[in-house]
Amino acid sequence: MTAESRDEGAGAVRGEDAGFGGADSSATTTGVATGTSGHPDTGSASGTSGHPDTGSASGASGHPDVTPAHGTTTHGAPVASSRDADRTDRPREAAHSDHRSLAHSGIAKGEPPQPRPKEPGGGILMGRPFGVPVYVAPSWFLVAALITWVFGGQLDRVLPELGFARYLVSLFFAVAFYASVLVHELAHTVAAIRFKLPVRRIQLQFFGGVSEIEKEAETPGREFVLAFVGPLLSLVLAAVFYLAMKPFEPRSVPGVLLAGLMISNLIVAAFNLLPGLPLDGGRMLRAVVWKITGRPMSGTVAAAWVGRALAVAVLIGLPLLNQSGALGGDGADTGGMDTVTDALLAAILAAIIWTGAGNSLRMARLREHLPELRARTLTRRAVPVQTDTPLSEALRRANAAGARALVVVDAHGNPLSLVREAAIVGVPEHRRPWVAVSGLAQELTDGMRVSAELAGEDLLDVLRATPATEYLVVEETGEIYGVLSAADVERAFVKAMARPSA
Repeated sequence: MTAESRDEGAGAVRGEDAGFGGADSSATTTGVATGTSGHPDTGSASGTSGHPDTGSASGASGHPDVTPAHGTTTHGAPVASSRDADRTDRPREAAHSDHRSLAHSGIAKGEPPQPRPKEPGGGILMGRPFGVPVYVAPSWFLVAALITWVFGGQLDRVLPELGFARYLVSLFFAVAFYASVLVHELAHTVAAIRFKLPVRRIQLQFFGGVSEIEKEAETPGREFVLAFVGPLLSLVLAAVFYLAMKPFEPRSVPGVLLAGLMISNLIVAAFNLLPGLPLDGGRMLRAVVWKITGRPMSGTVAAAWVGRALAVAVLIGLPLLNQSGALGGDGADTGGMDTVTDALLAAILAAIIWTGAGNSLRMARLREHLPELRARTLTRRAVPVQTDTPLSEALRRANAAGARALVVVDAHGNPLSLVREAAIVGVPEHRRPWVAVSGLAQELTDGMRVSAELAGEDLLDVLRATPATEYLVVEETGEIYGVLSAADVERAFVKAMARPSA
């Protein structure tokens, strides 16, 4: 959820291996992180990223999404020539100039790709309200069973005449409660759609739900509204259940069910209004600080640290409140098993909140540096080679030109395929004179053509739409600019996550 959603930014990433296709190169598996941010929420989802909500009282973590979210698996270790190693110490502009001249040694026409949306998945598809898929994750069945068991025990004390049927009533309560959580999530979704923010999916899962909103709100006012509508709907539902239970006897099945749903929605609203990330209240606090300081990152830092303080308070305070009877129980009757259960619940909630706060910080840091992630500066220089060119000859040309990628072209210079770096590594040196580059190449599809002007989330969206290890980077005129390695993007992405904010 995801989401936060998450490179050294604009710095061109250079490989550190001995030579292009050298024997000491090794294949690696990496994942391209995506721009979806996800922030977990308890009882609700808010903000501009996927955030898990927790049902009655819960926290969540997430926004990634490095939430988060969806990833692309790529194979191939970056390989560099000795000339490339020299270029790393040169100013970016100079490196860029070399880059262009060599990249343009072959000319090809091609249109930049159009992203193709992919079904996000995430469990059992329940429907598409407002066009947004709603999934029930397998973990939901675990928490539904837990709610059924706990609420069934409470019903046994209030309505002992129900017998075993109390568990059927409890199961109905669990389903109705998660329907309330879904309404809470739909409030965030409707607000996001109103602000023209794409919503990837809603997922009901352990401890609540996740609304994955793929873009960040443009203003603190919209951020505040996105966060507030979830708890507001939970309060409205609590009022509806309160009015609905008035005609029924308190010790009747409808009376107990409606009272339970009223209290649960009050807990969801109150818990999510706590002013710390990843809760909705944390998003609201972030929006307020953002408005005051003019910097969204300042709001995120403040709300994240308050969230961590809340995690510690939950870990220590929840068991103490339960033992004191402040939450409605009889503290004198609290047994050893109840104490262990309270401590376990507190530990889970605290971990979710703490992790969610940390994820929110990381995702905010990534979003701050994401515009620096540019296809043009991450692209490797490439040399064009004919289909029947021996691999050894192709590598010789690449190393002589200081290039780190090979593009297979036809007789007219039009690109046909990209030689896979991982495939080069797998060919022993003594076999390379007898292996044609076409046998190691991946045929180009439309999705593997990337505009050199792409940057930030637009670049990540294109790469996510068509998973591949290498992409052909082209100018707006269709000329070949070079080859973009997914491994380079992933490394730049990770570096951005670790960079401190300005």
